[in-house]
Amino acid sequence: MAFQTQIYDFLDMMAAETGASENTLSAYESDLQQFEVWCAEKRPEVLTADDIAAYIQELGRRNYAPKSVARKLSALKDFFRFLFIEKEISRNPAADILAPKQEKTLPKFLTADETARLIAAAEEDKSSEGLRMTVMLTLMYACGLRVSELVSLPENCINFDKKHILVRGKGNKERLIPVADEALKAVASYLPRREEYIRGRKSIWLFPSKKSKLGHLTRNAFFKHLKTLAVKAGISPEKVSPHVMRHSFATHLLQHDVDLRSIQQMLGHSEIGTTEIYTHILSEDTARKVFANHPLASRKK
Repeated sequence: MAFQTQIYDFLDMMAAETGASENTLSAYESDLQQFEVWCAEKRPEVLTADDIAAYIQELGRRNYAPKSVARKLSALKDFFRFLFIEKEISRNPAADILAPKQEKTLPKFLTADETARLIAAAEEDKSSEGLRMTVMLTLMYACGLRVSELVSLPENCINFDKKHILVRGKGNKERLIPVADEALKAVASYLPRREEYIRGRKSIWLFPSKKSKLGHLTRNAFFKHLKTLAVKAGISPEKVSPHVMRHSFATHLLQHDVDLRSIQQMLGHSEIGTTEIYTHILSEDTARKVFANHPLASRKK
């Protein structure tokens, strides 16, 4: 069987059995096709652990970040596991390959003041595009949404009476997130002007787009709008991204004593360990408060 056919069989399985999102499938496809090009004429059934290890070393020589290498290796492990289970190969050459060690980096986030300035800058634009950006930014910060979740929200995702939003996240898993009143007001003011983006056509999306093939605003379009907004707010564009807004949501809740388990559920993390990275930030913040406010800090010598 051709290498390319095996890749598409694997992607079909991921979509059908694990409910992998379009973004995940696209990333897997890209990583596996890159590996296929590197393999040249070699077929999966003749590849060995040495071949996989050599590929990982080659990625290192090309200066790929350890996190990127680990992601690509994860794709290979899943792919070869699939081929082994389907009996298309007699052994799994990627089974025992170890990923490079990754340095743990603290998530970047905006201060509460910077976040307020960003939203205020969006609110200054009274056009339909400005209103839409205000709503999207407010919802992202109020609910900790991933950008892929934000742009693909259906129109009926918000329950205004119960003040919550239904979000479909990774692996098609659904979760309910409480929505602050300010975010609900922003959405309510936007809905009558949503028609300007569909011009009488039917659309299931909360943020429809006439230009996008997906039918809704794309991640890239939102990313570009966010960078432009950062400049307008007097914040370095390098500091601002959709994921930074998600990190800001989690960090600010922790700083206001919301428990980690609740934040995990709102973020849609399957493991509490993924959420625990924010506690390092909280520890530093707590230390500063102690040093500044403990009675001994103001004691005269």
